[in-house]
Amino acid sequence: VQLQASGGGLVQAGGSLRLSCLASGGTASRYAMGWFRQSPGMEREFVAAIMWVGGTKYYSDSVKGRFTISRDSAKTTMFLQMNSLKPEDAAIYFCAASSARDVILYPRSLRKYKFWGQGTLVTVSS
Repeated sequence: VQLQASGGGLVQAGGSLRLSCLASGGTASRYAMGWFRQSPGMEREFVAAIMWVGGTKYYSDSVKGRFTISRDSAKTTMFLQMNSLKPEDAAIYFCAASSARDVILYPRSLRKYKFWGQGTLVTVSS
């Protein structure tokens, strides 16, 4: 599975951005996709995930109500609509795909995601 993230940029606090993640290859073995983020000096953390079959969505508490994860009908692209952005949302955002059958039990676990995109930088000015 190859993943390509895009859509990052500079936005003022309170603004919005929409990230995209184009996925190719290995569609049959993709059970979930997710977004993670990493700030300088911090560990990579879970943001949101979507089950590829059924479409169940999961969010971290810090973004719930502000971010929305979705996928297109062709199931080739995943999106993250980020609204009401805060300075603490600034990070490199990575998209990831999981081929683990039990990812539905652990959708927030980095260990369940084998395939990673290159990351896209989100900067939020206060």
